[in-house]
Amino acid sequence: MKTKVAVAKGDGIGPEIMDAVLNIFKASGVQLDYEFVEMGKSYFDAGHSTGMTARAKETIENLGLLFKGPMETPKGKGVKSINVTARKVWNTYANQRDFRTLNGVNTVFSRAGVNINLTIIRENLEDTYGGIEHLLTNDVAVARRIITRPGSEQVIKYAFEMAKRKGYTKLACGHKANIMKLTDGMFLETFYEIAKSYPEIQATDIIVDDLCMKLVSRPETFEAIVLTNLQGDIVSDLCAGLVGGLGFAPSANIGDFISIFEAVHGTAPDIAGRNIANPTALLLSGVAMLRYLGLTENAATIENALLYTLEQGVHTGDFGDKNTPSSNTTDFANAIIANLGKAPEKGSAALQANFEKATKAGEKPTRNKVTETEPGISEEIMGADIFVETVLQPKQLAELAQSKLNNQFKLVMISNRGTQIWPTGSVFTELTNQSRFRFEKNEGQEINAKDIFNLAANISEVINVCSVEFLKKFGGKPGYSLAQGQ
Repeated sequence: MKTKVAVAKGDGIGPEIMDAVLNIFKASGVQLDYEFVEMGKSYFDAGHSTGMTARAKETIENLGLLFKGPMETPKGKGVKSINVTARKVWNTYANQRDFRTLNGVNTVFSRAGVNINLTIIRENLEDTYGGIEHLLTNDVAVARRIITRPGSEQVIKYAFEMAKRKGYTKLACGHKANIMKLTDGMFLETFYEIAKSYPEIQATDIIVDDLCMKLVSRPETFEAIVLTNLQGDIVSDLCAGLVGGLGFAPSANIGDFISIFEAVHGTAPDIAGRNIANPTALLLSGVAMLRYLGLTENAATIENALLYTLEQGVHTGDFGDKNTPSSNTTDFANAIIANLGKAPEKGSAALQANFEKATKAGEKPTRNKVTETEPGISEEIMGADIFVETVLQPKQLAELAQSKLNNQFKLVMISNRGTQIWPTGSVFTELTNQSRFRFEKNEGQEINAKDIFNLAANISEVINVCSVEFLKKFGGKPGYSLAQGQ
């Protein structure tokens, strides 16, 4: 029986590049059936707030696999990105993007004889992509950056398994744990814990800004890198630039039950309908999907035909030798079809699968999975950070706060934008109209959540309270960071 795949053609250039890719699949004898689903901008415009119909959602969840073209999220309408929503709702926790030097795609590195072959694994569900934002005052906006231990474990285990299967000897963790000691710190700590189970792979870490510098100067020194969501998004686009741009960047979003293969470039509405778009990124994403399904011979045949076609100088208008005529989308696809069965002189595609497991298509969980890595770990409330709206000076703020204290709490610090301004600070520190009180319990006191809320209520009698965060210890370790200068 043929495997059935949900297909969403997308917006802008999506339909024409998807048609080109499916024609190549057909010509190469790929045994798949397609069920086309309704997703994209037109469905937002028709009143579907998620950008897809209920029928599309049901189909994708039943089939467990979505092959999609680029999609546009309407701007200025308060709706969430359909691309991010799909990845998060269906728990596609690992984004894998493979970048390699392609003969016929000239870059600074290819001209210098530098061969690039690296994989970026990006955590796909957490970080700032939750889009949880609030205005604390008219001048101060905050976003919650959520990093979890279970989410980190999922994507890092996937990265090590991917590296092991591909025969990589190195896996690096990109991070900013020197600044974000709890969030990136948790991701990095989890990385080294999991690395113990893979002694054959050299596990290293690198601060993300240093990583970016090294990627643009010595990209050939890296084999695979795993990163948190936002940093992984930025770094993966940087890597696309190393090999010719997003038009050559395949993307796979892998989950336990549903996986999504897509082009991550834009919809290019300025050239939509003109039959001149480059289908390479979507084709490479489709090739990755074939490997995921175990259709490795089809995948290798198509990829070799693409590599041979590029090597022969066939190109669309966005790349290649400007002294030779460019092909339109249809002619480019037809050239690949004509070259099926041929292999490039350099870098033939391997037959091995690119992914560790196939989607559990048709298997539906009966309830939402909830993961807790250390059930029963001890928790102790140590105090609270109370955020307030104010234009008062630090000394005045401290006097106000202390006037509302009882014997349970003491005021230990006031900060503004993360920098301590009381009990010590500098007059050169410029302030916004939102500050943070840090209260800790006095020695010998036992406090609970009600005590914290009572404290916040007392503070609110003299100043506008914006937000409250508990200070806790977990397993005896502080679960909160210090302010700069504290």
